[in-house]
Amino acid sequence: MEKQKILEQKIKEWGASLVGFSNLTGILPDTLSDIPYAITVVIKLADRIVDEITDKPTHTYYHHYRSVNTLIDQITLKTVLLLEEWGYKALAVPASQSIADLGEYRGLFPHKTAATRAGLGWIGKNGLLVTEKYGPRVRLGTVLTNMLFETGTPITESKCGSCKLCVDACPAIALYGTLWKEGMPREEIVDARACSEYMNKNFKHIGRGYVCGICMEVCPYGKKKSVDR
Repeated sequence: MEKQKILEQKIKEWGASLVGFSNLTGILPDTLSDIPYAITVVIKLADRIVDEITDKPTHTYYHHYRSVNTLIDQITLKTVLLLEEWGYKALAVPASQSIADLGEYRGLFPHKTAATRAGLGWIGKNGLLVTEKYGPRVRLGTVLTNMLFETGTPITESKCGSCKLCVDACPAIALYGTLWKEGMPREEIVDARACSEYMNKNFKHIGRGYVCGICMEVCPYGKKKSVDR
């Protein structure tokens, strides 16, 4: 698996905070079944920017959110080109994209599914991927390919326990407080429409109604005490 090590090193050099590998055989749509392996690219969000979120997002957070999505798309594009150079098939799933034909607020393939299959984290009560190291303060990208990988050990259950900080903090009342298990539909965890409509109504002047971040900021996972030097 020398090429896998080279690939992981390259992706981290391009800016990824974490990289994971998973096998998605059996859960991909038929149109993607010929590229059943996934590479998950994780970019950590800047703590200072996330910490500034209170009862609403900030203009800085919106800019940061968009910048990180652009970086992810650049990394996944480079990954696809390298895999094709090596003779493999590859497809990058956009960092942030909704395709109406696939259902409301859904993209080509859910990044969080690939990430949990790679063992990078679980789905929190906020509906976000929660990693041990960075909590939910991350953005995700996915590359699908037919290159064979040594894959991570899937995480199949939530580690949120009885914590409800994100549920109580959600101004849209869009979170149900459900403990995630593998295969659970998103609709049992979060009301995506309520979340989106609240952002569009209340945060249009900040992030065009596309970002919030309150449930992410309050999560105990990923919170760090500052170090003065």
